Amino acid sequence: QVQLVESGGGLVQAGGSLRLSCVASGLTFSSHAWGWFRQAPGKERELVTAISSSSRALYYMDSVKGRFTISRDNFKNTVYLQMNSLKPEDTAVYYCAVRRTYAGGAMTWSGMDYWGKGTLVTVSS
Repeated sequence: QVQLVESGGGLVQAGGSLRLSCVASGLTFSSHAWGWFRQAPGKERELVTAISSSSRALYYMDSVKGRFTISRDNFKNTVYLQMNSLKPEDTAVYYCAVRRTYAGGAMTWSGMDYWGKGTLVTVSS
């Protein structure tokens, strides 16, 4: 049974940093691509960033470029989202998700194979 468990969310002031983690079990971590999605109150879920199985293909939404970094540790079965210079508009529930095939570009929520339950990030002004 595949499980994805996010952690690292919390309350932070604007300009601060958080690092989210997503630990996976029940799948061959190194052969999968990963995405971090977020959903703010009253808004649609959106793809924040994605990383291919080889880490060669990366995607970032425009509003987080230069502030957020996705990375993966295949030995720990963990994907990370380092978030710096946080803004109030980054407030959302953040979800990790995984899929087998990915050649770059945007991912869709419905196109993922498995999803975590999310972790809340709140950025105060």
